[in-house]
Amino acid sequence: MRMSKFGYVAMLAFTVIGSFWLEIFLKVRVLRRAKRALLSIAPAALIFLVWDAYAIRQGHWRFDGKQILGIYGPGNIPLEEYLFFIIVPLAAIMTIEAVRKVKKHWTMGDER
Repeated sequence: MRMSKFGYVAMLAFTVIGSFWLEIFLKVRVLRRAKRALLSIAPAALIFLVWDAYAIRQGHWRFDGKQILGIYGPGNIPLEEYLFFIIVPLAAIMTIEAVRKVKKHWTMGDER
């Protein structure tokens, strides 16, 4: 397998490396509240995955076969794209929670 096959996976790995350390070192506790994170991520992910499937079917866009693993899920969407819609939002949530932790009294409106 050529190294370029890991292009999309590498981007996801760098996202994990760049953000997931916040879970350990700043103890942002996003992964401990998995249900809350899933309820935040799932609606948008579903909309964009449906959009991806439609766009692929219509020929509006495609994924470069040289930069993906070649594992496809429903809608002819590559595995990496499914992972993207989980990893990137989780990284964003971890980042905002890290800012909240460092800034202390910075609320988001969901506190009691």
